[in-house]
Amino acid sequence: MKKILVFITSALLALPSFAIETTAKQAIVIDDNTGTVLFDKNADVKMHPSSMSKLMTIYIVFKRLHEGRLKLSDTLPVSEKAWKLQGSKSFVEIGNNIAISDLLQGIIIQSGNDACMVIAEGLAGSEQAFAEQMNETAKELGLTNSHFVNSHGLNDENHLMSARDLATLAHHVIHDFPEFYHYFSQKEFVYHGIKQGNRNLLLYKNIGVDGLKTGHTDEAGYGIVVSGKDTSGRRQIIVINGLSSEKERAEEAEKLLAFALRDFEKITLLRKGEELDKADVWFGEKRQVGLTASQDLEVTLPKTRRGKLKFTIVYDSPLKAPIKQGDKVAELQIESPEFPQKTIPLVASEDVEALNGISKAWRALNYYLGSK
Repeated sequence: MKKILVFITSALLALPSFAIETTAKQAIVIDDNTGTVLFDKNADVKMHPSSMSKLMTIYIVFKRLHEGRLKLSDTLPVSEKAWKLQGSKSFVEIGNNIAISDLLQGIIIQSGNDACMVIAEGLAGSEQAFAEQMNETAKELGLTNSHFVNSHGLNDENHLMSARDLATLAHHVIHDFPEFYHYFSQKEFVYHGIKQGNRNLLLYKNIGVDGLKTGHTDEAGYGIVVSGKDTSGRRQIIVINGLSSEKERAEEAEKLLAFALRDFEKITLLRKGEELDKADVWFGEKRQVGLTASQDLEVTLPKTRRGKLKFTIVYDSPLKAPIKQGDKVAELQIESPEFPQKTIPLVASEDVEALNGISKAWRALNYYLGSK
């Protein structure tokens, strides 16, 4: 028999009384700590991501470094094709062998298309082969609206991403390889005697921004994947695209970051190990076992008005012994009009051994007599 226990509690959750707007054609704002989408405008529309798609090239390099298949001191050769590539450059020299660390800085800080080509040819043999690796990685990361045809993001009608996919990719860059994330906050890089500044203007404003990547082509307009956090550690990931200028890009990103940090807060609804209910146990040495949260449950909610959260505990009752402490025996569903349903496992608070044959028969007899 399925047992459902429902309880409702007050919490800060209604959306603010005002709405935020942006001139960006596509945008998404995500609270990175809880995964809550705070703002969404055409976030699943496929768009030209320009140099923002370099985040996938960077991710693949970071992954190889993390796995030990590549070292920062390793070098890759510069082909004539890479040297001739147009657009933003880190000014690699034809025939030279360049260290991975320099190539990474050339991509992240200077947005060098030429450095991306060196990476693609050096790690996969060709641009096409590297694009295949990018698409395979996109599937692994759950990017459902992305398709790559090159490593650098120069416009191609088939080279597409969505704002949501870019935010997901940014999350993985930040959390899968934290040892390399510092590159994104570097404000300038000198290579081949040429100093170039980071195109992410928000890095210079002391507002908590520490990454990630800008982009621009005539077809796509100006875009940025930006991340920042406040003094409490609440990190936001923002993606915007389709702006008309570098200035407008910076202003819109800063506005959305302020909105996310100012008007929302992170609330811990449950702590790991907190007992929510007790479940009956069939033929166990103990007749009940506690249902406890398997993890902390944190949500991001607006600060302004009050509403209701609905908690539903669902499990098959009675539970059947034996049960081990930590076994998943139920689930907690949290519902609200303001965010998608969240589900977390509930686990047994202790071991419950099964009764032996004689005790089981005695328990069954008592149950039968008690039901008369």
